Formats: sequence, structure tokens, C-alpha cells
Amino acid sequence: MSSITKAPVNIVKSDREWRAQLTPAQYHVTREHGTERAFTGPFWDEKRAGSYSCVCCGTALFASDTKFDSGTGWPSFFAPVDAAAVSEHTDGSFFMRRTEVRCAACDAHLGHVFPDGPRPTGLRYCINGTAMAFAAKPQK
Repeated sequence: MSSITKAPVNIVKSDREWRAQLTPAQYHVTREHGTERAFTGPFWDEKRAGSYSCVCCGTALFASDTKFDSGTGWPSFFAPVDAAAVSEHTDGSFFMRRTEVRCAACDAHLGHVFPDGPRPTGLRYCINGTAMAFAAKPQK
């Protein structure tokens, strides 16, 4: 994979440290660039207001007001909370050309971004739920 845009990686841990911190599924997705099966991971059907952060380092990634139902079986968002929160990389695996999305702070694989999303950005950040933690907004 070659880099399209590259934010500085700030959080560096050994493989042993990541394995100790993460579940096997989280490790596979975030550190080995894996993918959960559609409609099986957490948050693909989450409807509550709240925020999504990186399961590895806690960096804020997406807000529920940018989440939409893409019908793909993965949580989908039209924009990150901050453009600097994610980095994009060329992914040529599986004989396809896609844009991989990673956490800019710890380099965790999150998913991919596609140019077929809704307004206002036209983007669809297709993110593995296993790569994120969710904090529901307190109800009033």
C-alpha cells in the first residue's frame, strides 16, 4: 500500500502491547487490516446519538449526526469529526483499487472510503464497527 495522505502517527505500541489491549477480533481488524463480515459487527445498526472513537487509542473519529444507513452492513458516515482524525492510503488488495482509512493517531485500520455517499460530502466512510468504541449521548 502506498500513502495518499499521511498524518503523523503519534501512538506506537509493540505487537505484544496491542494484543494485550485488544480482543482477537479488534486486533485482526485494526492491526492486521482485517474486515468483519457485513451485518455482524457492532454499530452497523446503532441509532442512538453519540460519538465513535478509535478502539485502539480513543481518538474521536465520527459523530452520529454524520452516520447513515448505506445498506452495506457496516457503519457508514459521510465525514469524520475532523479531517485530521483519519489518514487515507491506497489499497490494492483483492485486485481492487480502494482508499483505506486509518486512525491518524495510531495507524489502526478502520475501513475504506468511497465516493458514493450522500450530501453534503458525497463520501461513504465504510468503517468496521470492531475498530470503534461508541459513547451514547446522555439523554435529557
